[in-house]
Amino acid sequence: MPLLRNSTQAVDNVFLFILAISVALLAGIVITMLYFVVRYRRSRNLEPENIEGNLLLEIVWVIIPLIIVMAMFFYGLQGFRFIRTVPPNAMPVKVFAQMWHWTFEYENGRTTDQLLVPKGRPVRLVITSRDVVHSLFIPAFRIKEDAVPGMQTYLWFLPDKTGYYDLFCSEYCGERHSSMITKVQVVSAEDFSRWYVTEPAKHDGEAEKGGAALLQKKGCLACHSTDGTKKIGPTFKGLAGSRVTVVTAGKEHEIIADDEYLRRSVMDPQADIVKGYPPVMPPQKDAISPDELSEILEYIKGLK
Repeated sequence: MPLLRNSTQAVDNVFLFILAISVALLAGIVITMLYFVVRYRRSRNLEPENIEGNLLLEIVWVIIPLIIVMAMFFYGLQGFRFIRTVPPNAMPVKVFAQMWHWTFEYENGRTTDQLLVPKGRPVRLVITSRDVVHSLFIPAFRIKEDAVPGMQTYLWFLPDKTGYYDLFCSEYCGERHSSMITKVQVVSAEDFSRWYVTEPAKHDGEAEKGGAALLQKKGCLACHSTDGTKKIGPTFKGLAGSRVTVVTAGKEHEIIADDEYLRRSVMDPQADIVKGYPPVMPPQKDAISPDELSEILEYIKGLK
């Protein structure tokens, strides 16, 4: 295998190797079929003949396919070892998957919902899930790895060209699986350094701080709206203090959306399921701290 530089080359080399073998086999089989059609056509063989077994031929068609399969295996193994061996200078980024949202956390504590990386430096993604099994897939870099609740997986890639690249979830994870899409933005090393040491930009209004920012960071806005729009879950607008019809232990009843209910709905969402909505929200006990929960609830109570 040629000297590898990145995951794209590793995967493409193996793919092209297997493709070349497949095309050669296809051509060989078709040519052999055509030869037999011509060589043994009825006009030249009026009387059928009994063909005895050929030991040499049987050995050849066992040994040659075995060599081909083993060659594909070892060639693929080299590529697999390469893409599973993280370079020592790789930049670590934590990846959190959640229905239906991606969160990326850098070593300095900064978080984003798009993956921003510098050109020319390997990136190591440490991946986990906050709810169900997801799968991180970046086609441009030929990498894919499952995000599993309760464990960490990893992969790495070398961004060698600036631009924007799609990042998908390739494991069906629920009703809005198809919308779990974000971008990988590859920038120059200088631009990344400036971004990395600069504080996140602040804009007017509450949308960039406090509870609103936490709702965005934790992925809550993937299922809930703040303007009354109906999504997978109930809207936060006007929720606080309102009467809500819920199903508790299989029984339907009405409840006031007070502080206790709101806290319970976040930490144990399966306790009281709002009528008309699917019970898909996972518990947030390990994802939201008490202080963060208080900020979120204060923000929700302000959405009249």
